[in-house]
Amino acid sequence: MVERMVGKQAPRFEMEAVMPNKEFGKVSLEENIKNKKWTVLFFYPMDFTFVCPTEITAMSDRYDEFKELNAEVIGLSTDTIHTHKAWINTPREDNGLGDLNYPLAADTNHSVSKEYGVLIEEEGIALRGLFIINPEGELQYQTVFHNNIGRDVEETLRVLQALQTGGLCPVNWKPGQKTL
Repeated sequence: MVERMVGKQAPRFEMEAVMPNKEFGKVSLEENIKNKKWTVLFFYPMDFTFVCPTEITAMSDRYDEFKELNAEVIGLSTDTIHTHKAWINTPREDNGLGDLNYPLAADTNHSVSKEYGVLIEEEGIALRGLFIINPEGELQYQTVFHNNIGRDVEETLRVLQALQTGGLCPVNWKPGQKTL
């Protein structure tokens, strides 16, 4: 049976990652909570594919906007940090990622993908899940897409801003508009 996650404490995680400086490090939800940051956690199926780099680079290109909203972005798949680094070191024009402004984490034991309900167990990969977690560690938003469909960075930013208003945001609400 599937359990509701939105409105509950998000599953905690700590994973190895390739950091923006291309060094290996660790990312954790606890660190973001300690630093009173919002967390935008997104899962993608695997490195060196075709839809994934469009999303990952689009998030990186808009990273400053997430930072302005006090949010940390973490991308992850079930691939290793070594595969992540090889993909980051591959230029964008060669289907690589090039430099990224946020970490790519490695969920090699599939535990985080499983806890967030996006693991396709028979394939060992994650669906395209996106989760927004507030600074208190409460999961505020989740979407899960089929792996053939890329996400919309503009919509992710809009939802983050809507959540941060603390108000009721009507249909088609845009930043700067009144809440209910």
